[in-house]
Amino acid sequence: MRAAHLVVVGASLAGLRAVESARKSGHQGRITLIGDEPHLPYDRPPLSKGFLAAEAAPEPALHWDEARFAELEVDLCLGRRASELDVGERRIAVGGELIEYDGLVIATGAAARSLPGAEGLRGVHALRTLDDARAIRAALDGGARTLVVGGGFIGSEVAAAARRRDLPVTLVEAMPVPLVRAVGAEVGSAVAELHEENGVDLRCGITVTGVSGTDRVEQVDLSDGSVLDVDLVVVGIGAIPETEWLRSSGLDVDDGVVCDETLNAGAPGVYSAGDVARWRSGLFGRSLRVEHWTSAAEQGALAARNALDPASAERYDEVPYFWSDCYDRKMQFAGVAEGVDEVHVAAGDLESAKFTALYRREDRVVGAFTMNNPGHSAKCQRLIAQRSGWQDALKLIGAGRRGR
Repeated sequence: MRAAHLVVVGASLAGLRAVESARKSGHQGRITLIGDEPHLPYDRPPLSKGFLAAEAAPEPALHWDEARFAELEVDLCLGRRASELDVGERRIAVGGELIEYDGLVIATGAAARSLPGAEGLRGVHALRTLDDARAIRAALDGGARTLVVGGGFIGSEVAAAARRRDLPVTLVEAMPVPLVRAVGAEVGSAVAELHEENGVDLRCGITVTGVSGTDRVEQVDLSDGSVLDVDLVVVGIGAIPETEWLRSSGLDVDDGVVCDETLNAGAPGVYSAGDVARWRSGLFGRSLRVEHWTSAAEQGALAARNALDPASAERYDEVPYFWSDCYDRKMQFAGVAEGVDEVHVAAGDLESAKFTALYRREDRVVGAFTMNNPGHSAKCQRLIAQRSGWQDALKLIGAGRRGR
Protein backbone atom coordinates (compact mmCIF):
# COMPACT_ATOMS: atom_id res chain seq x y z
CA MET A 1 0.00 0.00 0.00
CA ARG A 2 1.27 3.43 -0.85
CA ALA A 3 0.98 5.96 1.96
CA ALA A 4 -1.86 8.44 1.61
CA HIS A 5 -0.30 11.05 3.87
CA LEU A 6 3.47 11.49 4.17
CA VAL A 7 4.67 13.58 7.11
CA VAL A 8 8.26 14.81 7.27
CA VAL A 9 9.47 16.14 10.62
CA GLY A 10 12.48 18.38 10.09
CA ALA A 11 12.66 21.09 7.45
CA SER A 12 16.39 21.00 6.71
CA LEU A 13 18.13 19.31 3.79
CA ALA A 14 17.04 15.73 4.53
CA GLY A 15 13.45 16.87 4.92
CA LEU A 16 13.56 18.89 1.72
CA ARG A 17 14.94 16.00 -0.26
CA ALA A 18 12.27 13.71 1.23
CA VAL A 19 9.50 16.03 0.02
CA GLU A 20 11.00 16.37 -3.43
CA SER A 21 11.64 12.64 -3.75
CA ALA A 22 8.08 11.78 -2.74
CA ARG A 23 6.63 13.77 -5.60
CA LYS A 24 9.24 12.54 -8.08
CA SER A 25 8.35 8.96 -7.17
CA GLY A 26 4.74 9.64 -8.16
CA HIS A 27 3.12 10.14 -4.75
CA GLN A 28 -0.26 11.84 -5.20
CA GLY A 29 -1.31 12.05 -1.56
CA ARG A 30 -0.82 14.72 1.06
CA ILE A 31 2.63 15.82 2.21
CA THR A 32 3.18 17.80 5.41
CA LEU A 33 6.56 19.30 6.30
CA ILE A 34 7.09 20.27 9.95
CA GLY A 35 9.98 22.53 11.00
CA ASP A 36 10.79 24.34 14.23
CA GLU A 37 12.40 27.40 12.58
CA PRO A 38 10.10 30.16 11.30
CA HIS A 39 12.17 30.65 8.13
CA LEU A 40 11.52 28.90 4.88
CA PRO A 41 13.93 25.92 4.68
CA TYR A 42 17.45 26.69 3.49
CA ASP A 43 20.73 25.00 2.69
CA ARG A 44 23.11 24.94 5.70
CA PRO A 45 26.64 24.47 4.24
CA PRO A 46 26.79 28.03 2.83
CA LEU A 47 26.31 29.37 6.36
CA SER A 48 29.86 28.41 7.35
CA LYS A 49 31.41 28.34 3.88
CA GLY A 50 30.24 31.19 1.65
CA PHE A 51 28.10 33.38 3.90
CA LEU A 52 30.81 34.21 6.45
CA ALA A 53 33.27 35.31 3.78
CA ALA A 54 33.93 39.05 3.92
CA GLU A 55 33.11 39.51 0.24
CA ALA A 56 29.93 37.36 0.29
CA ALA A 57 26.46 38.64 -0.42
CA PRO A 58 24.69 40.00 2.68
CA GLU A 59 22.21 37.10 2.76
CA PRO A 60 22.53 33.48 1.60
CA ALA A 61 20.00 32.32 -0.97
CA LEU A 62 17.23 30.26 0.58
CA HIS A 63 17.13 26.70 -0.70
CA TRP A 64 13.51 26.87 -1.92
CA ASP A 65 10.89 29.60 -2.03
CA GLU A 66 7.15 29.43 -1.39
CA ALA A 67 6.42 28.89 -5.08
CA ARG A 68 8.45 25.66 -5.04
CA PHE A 69 6.48 24.27 -2.12
CA ALA A 70 3.23 25.31 -3.77
CA GLU A 71 4.27 23.54 -6.96
CA LEU A 72 4.88 20.34 -4.99
CA GLU A 73 1.66 20.83 -2.99
CA VAL A 74 3.34 20.67 0.39
CA ASP A 75 1.58 21.77 3.57
CA LEU A 76 4.17 23.80 5.52
CA CYS A 77 4.06 23.74 9.30
CA LEU A 78 6.92 26.09 10.24
CA GLY A 79 7.92 27.61 13.55
CA ARG A 80 6.38 24.65 15.37
CA ARG A 81 8.15 21.79 17.12
CA ALA A 82 6.99 18.18 17.19
CA SER A 83 6.69 17.09 20.82
CA GLU A 84 5.56 13.47 20.76
CA LEU A 85 5.23 10.47 18.44
CA ASP A 86 2.68 7.69 18.83
CA VAL A 87 3.69 4.91 16.44
CA GLY A 88 0.69 2.75 17.36
CA GLU A 89 -1.85 5.41 16.42
CA ARG A 90 0.43 6.84 13.72
CA ARG A 91 0.19 10.43 14.88
CA ILE A 92 2.48 13.28 15.91
CA ALA A 93 1.79 15.96 18.51
CA VAL A 94 2.72 19.43 17.27
CA GLY A 95 1.75 22.01 19.83
CA GLY A 96 -1.89 21.32 20.63
CA GLU A 97 -2.51 19.59 17.32
CA LEU A 98 -2.34 15.89 16.44
CA ILE A 99 -1.18 15.16 12.89
CA GLU A 100 -1.86 11.68 11.57
CA TYR A 101 0.46 10.00 9.08
CA ASP A 102 0.63 6.92 6.93
CA GLY A 103 4.35 7.30 6.22
CA LEU A 104 6.79 9.28 8.37
CA VAL A 105 10.33 10.56 7.82
CA ILE A 106 12.14 11.72 10.95
CA ALA A 107 14.70 14.32 9.87
CA THR A 108 15.00 16.50 12.97
CA GLY A 109 18.78 16.79 12.72
CA ALA A 110 21.04 17.60 15.64
CA ALA A 111 21.40 20.53 18.04
CA ALA A 112 24.77 22.14 18.66
CA ARG A 113 26.35 21.49 22.04
CA SER A 114 26.49 24.57 24.23
CA LEU A 115 29.46 25.94 26.17
CA PRO A 116 28.95 25.46 29.93
CA GLY A 117 28.91 28.72 31.83
CA ALA A 118 28.08 30.87 28.81
CA GLU A 119 24.30 30.74 29.15
CA GLY A 120 22.64 34.12 28.73
CA LEU A 121 25.75 35.93 27.50
CA ARG A 122 25.47 37.72 24.18
CA GLY A 123 28.32 37.17 21.75
CA VAL A 124 28.47 33.39 22.30
CA HIS A 125 27.13 31.43 19.34
CA ALA A 126 26.99 28.01 17.82
CA LEU A 127 26.73 27.89 14.02
CA ARG A 128 23.68 25.79 13.26
CA THR A 129 20.98 28.13 11.99
CA LEU A 130 20.56 31.12 9.71
CA ASP A 131 20.16 33.37 12.75
CA ASP A 132 23.46 32.07 14.16
CA ALA A 133 25.22 32.83 10.88
CA ARG A 134 23.77 36.34 10.74
CA ALA A 135 24.98 37.12 14.26
CA ILE A 136 28.48 35.70 13.68
CA ARG A 137 28.91 37.53 10.39
CA ALA A 138 27.80 40.83 11.95
CA ALA A 139 30.38 40.39 14.71
CA LEU A 140 33.16 39.55 12.23
CA ASP A 141 32.22 42.52 10.06
CA GLY A 142 32.48 44.63 13.20
CA GLY A 143 36.07 43.50 13.83
CA ALA A 144 35.42 41.12 16.71
CA ARG A 145 38.28 39.56 18.65
CA THR A 146 37.29 35.96 18.09
CA LEU A 147 37.66 32.71 19.98
CA VAL A 148 36.65 29.49 18.25
CA VAL A 149 36.06 26.55 20.57
CA GLY A 150 36.45 23.27 18.71
CA GLY A 151 38.74 22.57 15.76
CA GLY A 152 36.31 20.62 13.59
CA PHE A 153 35.35 21.65 10.10
CA ILE A 154 32.89 24.35 11.14
CA GLY A 155 35.34 25.78 13.65
CA SER A 156 38.09 25.74 11.05
CA GLU A 157 35.90 27.55 8.53
CA VAL A 158 34.98 30.23 11.06
CA ALA A 159 38.65 30.74 11.94
CA ALA A 160 39.47 31.09 8.25
CA ALA A 161 36.67 33.65 7.81
CA ALA A 162 38.10 35.73 10.67
CA ARG A 163 41.61 35.61 9.23
CA ARG A 164 40.34 36.68 5.81
CA ARG A 165 39.30 39.89 7.55
CA ASP A 166 42.76 40.04 9.20
CA LEU A 167 41.13 39.69 12.62
CA PRO A 168 42.86 38.11 15.62
CA VAL A 169 41.47 34.63 16.24
CA THR A 170 42.29 31.94 18.75
CA LEU A 171 41.21 28.36 18.06
CA VAL A 172 41.02 26.08 21.10
CA GLU A 173 40.83 22.31 20.59
CA ALA A 174 40.66 19.79 23.42
CA MET A 175 42.32 17.04 21.36
CA PRO A 176 46.02 16.96 20.39
CA VAL A 177 45.27 18.16 16.84
CA PRO A 178 42.21 19.50 15.02
CA LEU A 179 39.85 17.06 13.30
CA VAL A 180 41.37 14.01 14.96
CA ARG A 181 38.01 12.24 15.24
CA ALA A 182 37.07 13.00 11.66
CA VAL A 183 40.33 12.35 9.81
CA GLY A 184 42.84 10.98 12.34
CA ALA A 185 45.96 12.39 13.97
CA GLU A 186 48.23 12.21 10.92
CA VAL A 187 46.07 14.36 8.68
CA GLY A 188 44.94 16.48 11.62
CA SER A 189 48.55 17.58 12.10
CA ALA A 190 48.59 18.94 8.55
CA VAL A 191 45.41 20.91 9.26
CA ALA A 192 47.05 22.30 12.41
CA GLU A 193 49.97 23.60 10.36
CA LEU A 194 47.56 25.17 7.87
CA HIS A 195 45.91 27.19 10.64
CA GLU A 196 49.22 28.32 12.07
CA GLU A 197 50.55 29.32 8.64
CA ASN A 198 47.52 31.57 8.26
CA GLY A 199 48.01 33.36 11.55
CA VAL A 200 45.59 31.50 13.82
CA ASP A 201 46.60 31.23 17.48
CA LEU A 202 46.01 27.46 17.68
CA ARG A 203 45.97 25.89 21.13
CA CYS A 204 45.49 22.13 21.24
CA GLY A 205 44.98 20.02 24.33
CA ILE A 206 43.29 23.06 25.89
CA THR A 207 39.73 23.56 27.15
CA VAL A 208 37.61 26.49 28.28
CA THR A 209 37.31 26.68 32.07
CA GLY A 210 35.35 29.90 32.45
CA VAL A 211 33.38 32.54 30.57
CA SER A 212 32.64 35.97 31.98
CA GLY A 213 31.02 39.26 31.07
CA THR A 214 28.26 41.60 32.19
CA ASP A 215 25.58 41.03 29.58
CA ARG A 216 27.87 39.89 26.78
CA VAL A 217 31.05 37.87 26.70
CA GLU A 218 34.22 39.78 27.63
CA GLN A 219 36.75 37.23 28.86
CA VAL A 220 37.39 33.51 28.58
CA ASP A 221 39.59 31.45 30.92
CA LEU A 222 41.52 28.53 29.46
CA SER A 223 42.87 25.41 31.11
CA ASP A 224 46.48 26.51 30.49
CA GLY A 225 45.89 29.43 32.86
CA SER A 226 45.59 32.11 30.20
CA VAL A 227 42.76 34.64 29.97
CA LEU A 228 41.55 35.97 26.63
CA ASP A 229 39.76 39.26 25.98
CA VAL A 230 37.14 38.46 23.36
CA ASP A 231 34.11 39.94 21.62
CA LEU A 232 32.90 36.79 19.89
CA VAL A 233 32.97 33.12 20.87
CA VAL A 234 31.92 30.54 18.30
CA VAL A 235 31.28 27.10 19.75
CA GLY A 236 31.84 24.07 17.54
CA ILE A 237 32.11 21.16 19.97
CA GLY A 238 29.77 18.74 18.31
CA ALA A 239 26.04 18.18 18.13
CA ILE A 240 23.39 16.12 19.88
CA PRO A 241 20.73 14.35 17.79
CA GLU A 242 17.27 15.87 18.23
CA THR A 243 15.51 12.84 19.69
CA GLU A 244 14.03 14.12 22.95
CA TRP A 245 10.56 14.33 21.39
CA LEU A 246 10.75 10.57 20.72
CA ARG A 247 11.30 9.57 24.36
CA SER A 248 7.85 7.94 24.73
CA SER A 249 7.62 6.59 21.18
CA GLY A 250 9.17 3.20 21.84
CA LEU A 251 11.72 3.71 19.07
CA ASP A 252 15.30 2.65 19.76
CA VAL A 253 17.30 5.85 20.37
CA ASP A 254 21.07 5.61 20.89
CA ASP A 255 23.01 8.68 19.76
CA GLY A 256 20.38 9.06 17.06
CA VAL A 257 17.37 7.12 15.81
CA VAL A 258 18.57 3.53 15.34
CA CYS A 259 17.66 2.29 11.86
CA ASP A 260 18.20 -0.80 9.76
CA GLU A 261 19.87 -0.79 6.35
CA THR A 262 16.70 0.61 4.72
CA LEU A 263 16.56 3.50 7.23
CA ASN A 264 13.49 2.00 8.90
CA ALA A 265 13.34 3.09 12.53
CA GLY A 266 11.74 -0.08 13.88
CA ALA A 267 8.08 0.84 13.44
CA PRO A 268 5.77 0.42 10.44
CA GLY A 269 6.07 3.30 8.00
CA VAL A 270 8.62 5.17 10.11
CA TYR A 271 12.00 6.02 8.57
CA SER A 272 14.79 8.42 9.51
CA ALA A 273 17.34 10.47 7.59
CA GLY A 274 20.12 12.99 8.02
CA ASP A 275 22.03 13.98 11.15
CA VAL A 276 19.53 12.26 13.47
CA ALA A 277 19.71 8.82 11.79
CA ARG A 278 22.01 6.02 12.95
CA TRP A 279 21.77 3.32 10.33
CA ARG A 280 23.33 -0.08 9.78
CA SER A 281 25.88 0.18 6.97
CA GLY A 282 26.42 -3.03 5.05
CA LEU A 283 29.38 -1.47 3.27
CA PHE A 284 31.31 -0.90 6.50
CA GLY A 285 29.69 -3.61 8.63
CA ARG A 286 28.73 -1.27 11.45
CA SER A 287 26.23 1.38 12.49
CA LEU A 288 27.01 4.93 11.41
CA ARG A 289 25.65 8.39 12.14
CA VAL A 290 27.19 11.15 10.06
CA GLU A 291 26.48 14.87 9.82
CA HIS A 292 27.28 15.32 6.15
CA TRP A 293 25.40 17.24 3.48
CA THR A 294 25.55 14.46 0.90
CA SER A 295 24.36 11.78 3.31
CA ALA A 296 21.43 13.93 4.44
CA ALA A 297 20.39 14.54 0.84
CA GLU A 298 20.66 10.90 -0.21
CA GLN A 299 19.03 9.53 2.93
CA GLY A 300 16.14 11.98 2.80
CA ALA A 301 15.29 10.99 -0.75
CA LEU A 302 15.50 7.24 -0.02
CA ALA A 303 13.65 7.43 3.32
CA ALA A 304 10.67 9.07 1.62
CA ARG A 305 10.52 6.46 -1.13
CA ASN A 306 10.79 3.65 1.40
CA ALA A 307 8.15 5.19 3.66
CA LEU A 308 5.76 5.41 0.71
CA ASP A 309 6.43 1.87 -0.47
CA PRO A 310 7.84 -0.24 2.40
CA ALA A 311 7.36 -3.49 0.49
CA SER A 312 9.98 -2.34 -2.02
CA ALA A 313 12.30 -0.64 0.50
CA GLU A 314 15.87 -0.28 -0.73
CA ARG A 315 19.05 -0.32 1.35
CA TYR A 316 21.10 2.79 1.96
CA ASP A 317 24.74 1.90 1.41
CA GLU A 318 26.47 5.02 0.08
CA VAL A 319 29.97 6.19 1.00
CA PRO A 320 29.87 9.08 3.51
CA TYR A 321 31.50 12.19 2.05
CA PHE A 322 32.13 15.76 3.13
CA TRP A 323 34.22 18.71 2.08
CA SER A 324 35.50 21.97 3.53
CA ASP A 325 36.95 25.11 1.98
CA CYS A 326 39.54 26.57 4.34
CA TYR A 327 41.89 29.39 3.30
CA ASP A 328 43.10 28.37 -0.17
CA ARG A 329 42.57 24.66 0.42
CA LYS A 330 39.76 22.30 -0.49
CA MET A 331 39.65 19.39 1.93
CA GLN A 332 37.56 16.34 1.08
CA PHE A 333 36.99 13.14 2.99
CA ALA A 334 35.19 9.95 1.93
CA GLY A 335 34.48 6.83 3.95
CA VAL A 336 35.33 6.36 7.63
CA ALA A 337 38.43 7.12 9.71
CA GLU A 338 37.45 5.64 13.06
CA GLY A 339 39.03 2.33 14.02
CA VAL A 340 41.37 2.07 11.03
CA ASP A 341 44.60 0.09 11.09
CA GLU A 342 46.75 2.43 9.00
CA VAL A 343 46.82 5.86 7.40
CA HIS A 344 49.11 6.09 4.36
CA VAL A 345 49.94 9.18 2.31
CA ALA A 346 49.66 7.75 -1.18
CA ALA A 347 50.30 10.93 -3.18
CA GLY A 348 52.17 14.10 -2.24
CA ASP A 349 53.12 14.65 1.39
CA LEU A 350 51.57 16.16 4.50
CA GLU A 351 53.67 19.34 4.22
CA SER A 352 52.44 20.16 0.71
CA ALA A 353 49.29 21.95 -0.42
CA LYS A 354 48.18 18.90 -2.38
CA PHE A 355 48.12 15.32 -1.12
CA THR A 356 46.00 12.20 -0.76
CA ALA A 357 45.88 9.95 2.31
CA LEU A 358 44.26 6.51 2.34
CA TYR A 359 42.81 4.72 5.37
CA ARG A 360 43.06 0.94 5.76
CA ARG A 361 41.02 -1.49 7.81
CA GLU A 362 42.26 -5.06 7.48
CA ASP A 363 42.87 -5.54 3.74
CA ARG A 364 40.42 -2.91 2.44
CA VAL A 365 40.56 0.81 1.78
CA VAL A 366 37.79 2.36 3.88
CA GLY A 367 38.61 6.07 3.79
CA ALA A 368 40.40 8.78 1.86
CA PHE A 369 41.37 12.39 2.62
CA THR A 370 42.43 14.74 -0.14
CA MET A 371 43.86 18.25 0.03
CA ASN A 372 43.35 20.22 -3.20
CA ASN A 373 43.03 16.94 -5.08
CA PRO A 374 39.37 16.60 -6.21
CA GLY A 375 40.18 14.11 -8.97
CA HIS A 376 41.60 11.69 -6.42
CA SER A 377 38.63 12.25 -4.14
CA ALA A 378 36.12 11.05 -6.73
CA LYS A 379 38.33 8.06 -7.61
CA CYS A 380 38.72 7.09 -3.96
CA GLN A 381 34.96 7.20 -3.37
CA ARG A 382 34.54 4.65 -6.13
CA LEU A 383 37.28 2.42 -4.69
CA ILE A 384 35.65 2.47 -1.26
CA ALA A 385 32.20 1.76 -2.70
CA GLN A 386 33.63 -1.19 -4.67
CA ARG A 387 35.26 -2.62 -1.51
CA SER A 388 38.64 -2.43 -3.22
CA GLY A 389 41.63 -4.12 -1.65
CA TRP A 390 44.34 -2.04 0.00
CA GLN A 391 47.15 -2.86 -2.42
CA ASP A 392 44.92 -2.22 -5.43
CA ALA A 393 44.00 1.19 -4.02
CA LEU A 394 47.63 2.10 -3.42
CA LYS A 395 48.54 1.20 -6.98
CA LEU A 396 45.68 3.21 -8.46
CA ILE A 397 46.31 6.31 -6.38
CA GLY A 398 50.11 6.07 -6.45
CA ALA A 399 52.52 4.80 -3.85
CA GLY A 400 53.79 7.42 -1.40
CA ARG A 401 55.54 7.67 1.89
CA ARG A 402 53.78 6.92 5.12
CA GLY A 403 52.04 9.65 7.03
CA ARG A 404 53.76 10.80 10.19
